[in-house]
Amino acid sequence: MVNIRSLDPSASPLDFYGSELRRLREEAGLSQQQLGDVVYCTGSLIGQIETAKKVPTRRFSEQLDAALMTGGLFTRMIGLVLKSQLPTWFQPYADMEARATYISTYQSQLVYGLLQTADYARAVLSVDNPERLDELVAARIERQRVLEREHPPVVCVVLDEAVLYRKIGSAEIMRRQLAHLLSFKDHPWVQVQILPFESGQHPGLLGSFTVLRFDDDPDLFYVPVYGGGHMTADQQVIRERSVGYARLQATALSREDSAALIERVMEERYGHQPGPEVA
Repeated sequence: MVNIRSLDPSASPLDFYGSELRRLREEAGLSQQQLGDVVYCTGSLIGQIETAKKVPTRRFSEQLDAALMTGGLFTRMIGLVLKSQLPTWFQPYADMEARATYISTYQSQLVYGLLQTADYARAVLSVDNPERLDELVAARIERQRVLEREHPPVVCVVLDEAVLYRKIGSAEIMRRQLAHLLSFKDHPWVQVQILPFESGQHPGLLGSFTVLRFDDDPDLFYVPVYGGGHMTADQQVIRERSVGYARLQATALSREDSAALIERVMEERYGHQPGPEVA
């Protein structure tokens, strides 16, 4: 049965997307099943998206634009829709991250979000959000589009060596994640360095943090906390953390030595293992 639940287009970006999809589909004289046949999905999925029960993907949006000849309407909307799926407390940081021209981050536990593969992100996000997993993974991957801009930010990432050894998901997921990190070895705007265990005490012992710099706005310091995050433009904090980050970079392995370590761990720890994998 066709779902005709009323939507308030102003309730959320997802509701607006759904109401526009229904309006344009009906204007085209197509049923949900007929449109589904055109964009290679079920009529039920069309109905779920029209009633804001399912979050669309970027590919689906591009297919809609082609099928309904909307001039790119849904492709333009999808970024806002996916961003709205991020936790409310994280959205201000995501907005600033997307505007930054220089991102410096130290990560003690996990690969930085902008460099995560979809499978790695899914494994991470499944711990606390299994009921909204698809939406959150799509939102995290959408954040990474900042690296594809015509003028992307400079991204400097220092990862604790422990990140390479912490098995997230499975050995195969980790192997692909480390291979993805290696793909940035010669990237002009992304630098990945590993802080080795032998560094001992260092300025990142209190945990992960990120410094964002902008062309025309004050720098921002961000630190994640359990169930939230703290962001500040306090200049003394920025000064201290910027110096701390410079020391982390100086202590970390060079870009080339970091790549060599990543490759060694990828092969030795997550290389092909005969027989079933032990969890």
